[in-house]
Amino acid sequence: MKRRNMKQVLIVGSGDVARRIIPWLARRFLVRALVRRPEERDALRALGATPIVADLDRPASLARLAGIADYVLHCAPPPGEGQDDPRTRRLLAALMQRASLPRRLVYISTTGVYGDCAGAWLDETRPLRPASARAVRRVAAENRLRRFGCRSGCRVSVLRAPGIYDADARLPLARLRKGEPVLAPEDDVFTNHIHADDLAHLLALALFRGRPNRVYNASDDSQLRMGEYFDLVADAVGLPRPPRLPRAALSERLSALTLSFMSESRRLDNGRIKRELRARLLFPCVADALAA
Repeated sequence: MKRRNMKQVLIVGSGDVARRIIPWLARRFLVRALVRRPEERDALRALGATPIVADLDRPASLARLAGIADYVLHCAPPPGEGQDDPRTRRLLAALMQRASLPRRLVYISTTGVYGDCAGAWLDETRPLRPASARAVRRVAAENRLRRFGCRSGCRVSVLRAPGIYDADARLPLARLRKGEPVLAPEDDVFTNHIHADDLAHLLALALFRGRPNRVYNASDDSQLRMGEYFDLVADAVGLPRPPRLPRAALSERLSALTLSFMSESRRLDNGRIKRELRARLLFPCVADALAA
């Protein structure tokens, strides 16, 4: 296919997960990737993308986005405070400056929008009860994007991702080396996980197979309590398993942010990504990835 006839993909939030899928996209599309720091341009070019230096916190820098994308992968997080996501609002405002709107948009959200479910199984129809400010901002972004999809005809799909991990990063190695405790079994919570490679693959699948205004639990098949997850990682890397303490004792040892992740328990039904996106996970369970 001649490059001038190729569809154009805009990546907003060119972090680790998005970069994993850029080489695959670049063989099929013209890929443009937003980057905040000019020094990151060479790394994106090496992957096959054309970098655009812009910042979702600086609206004037977004003028170049109007009309340049057939498809959008929105992987940028909300800001660290507030009840809304002005970054998503500014992105949509920039995209709407011309009549040629994107045909498809995929957004990475979080399963934190469900809040604490006391370990219950849930699918995407579960009412949202975000308990943290960061989850409230994600709900605001989801709602804004889905309204945009309804008004514009752009096919918007939302991937709700749980804890993202891979073999080289995002594992709780620092906490294990410090010997930080986790909850005792009687107080422990269910956690959910997705390998970064699988999430990148789900981005591509949702771009082509995601249904309009559809939400997907982008989770693997694991059914792990948090302590079990830490034990698996500790055994895989040869570190001592963490001590277990009751919740009351943990509140004196850990930060409020760390404790907040121990306050929500849920198990995710991921059947929709398998039925509708026809996903076949590279790492169905955390143990598969650690063994590999």
